[in-house]
Amino acid sequence: MIALLQRVQSAGVSVAGEEIGAVGAGLMILVCAVRGDTEEKARALASRVLRCRIFEDEAGKMNRSVTDVGGEILVVSQFTLAADTSHGNRPSFTPAADPETGRRLYELFARECAASGLKVACGRFGAHMAVRLINDGPVTIWLEN
Repeated sequence: MIALLQRVQSAGVSVAGEEIGAVGAGLMILVCAVRGDTEEKARALASRVLRCRIFEDEAGKMNRSVTDVGGEILVVSQFTLAADTSHGNRPSFTPAADPETGRRLYELFARECAASGLKVACGRFGAHMAVRLINDGPVTIWLEN
């Protein structure tokens, strides 16, 4: 699985002009399942995200996790993270998991994040979404397992 973490001051996601999820300070996470991914990988990635130390401590050093700071999390499915751009000018998305598997692992990932007790909002799997965010830093981290 792939997760693209963005530390945010705030973030939200809308479908057809209606906001379906919003968070304050914390993380906006784009998530993609790739072929061969399992529930174990989804759980492990959620655990890594919750422990990733990209928030500043009292000394201004990135030494705290979203869990440590009590941040909020917006989880958005993004199959295009699996794009293969190694040939030609048109990306291939064949590395992405099939839609059924992708949905199942995306939903599991979001549930695992919510199990932390933090506020978690989600996009809508398979929908055309408009995502807004105010990136904090900016800090953007790619995680893959």
